[in-house]
Amino acid sequence: MAKFDQTKAYSLGDAAKIVKEISNTKFDSSIDLSIRLGVDPRKANQMVRGTVSLPHGTGKTMRILALVTPDKEAEAKAAGADHVGLDEYIEKIKGGWTDVDVIITMPSVMGKVGALGRVLGPRGLMPNPKTGTVTMEVGKAVSESKGGKIEFKVDKQGHIHSPCAKVSFEPGKIAENANELLQTIIKLKPASAKGDYLRSVYMSSTMSPSVQIDTKTLGL
Repeated sequence: MAKFDQTKAYSLGDAAKIVKEISNTKFDSSIDLSIRLGVDPRKANQMVRGTVSLPHGTGKTMRILALVTPDKEAEAKAAGADHVGLDEYIEKIKGGWTDVDVIITMPSVMGKVGALGRVLGPRGLMPNPKTGTVTMEVGKAVSESKGGKIEFKVDKQGHIHSPCAKVSFEPGKIAENANELLQTIIKLKPASAKGDYLRSVYMSSTMSPSVQIDTKTLGL
């Protein structure tokens, strides 16, 4: 097992190697980033949220529901959506069914989908135009989600928690995915945010200790 210094901050490349070595679950665990930002999420102009397409995908098979009108069903299916339909799925969701990772819909049916906020909101499944999940380009949105596009959003404490890879990935690919996510977050720095923007960044896998990333190596 890799010996590493929990008081030291490492480059992304070194952190990826360490996390891969100290992960000892029997399954292919997720590698996550925990990022503390110098923002006040209670202020609308300091809300940090967006999407990023990870260069090497997430390593996870994304289950996608396309809530679309009949004229868009074939497009959604061709792009790889796992479930396609509208009213029957809205009824299933009202009954508590949420066995998907991403929901993609179109502006014209947001009236119906909006009524599902109580079920979808707490699970982070509510479609949103800002993240590209409410769109007329249904096929493109499905393909991007299948290909490793993920959403992230700062929580009330100013943290972003996001998966970026799997332990089975090579260290170089873990580092490249993590860097893509971090660079995207850096670009979204609100103009009104004061002081250090990236306060701290930690990488960990399921059940492993966290490895601190040296933010000075991220080109801020």
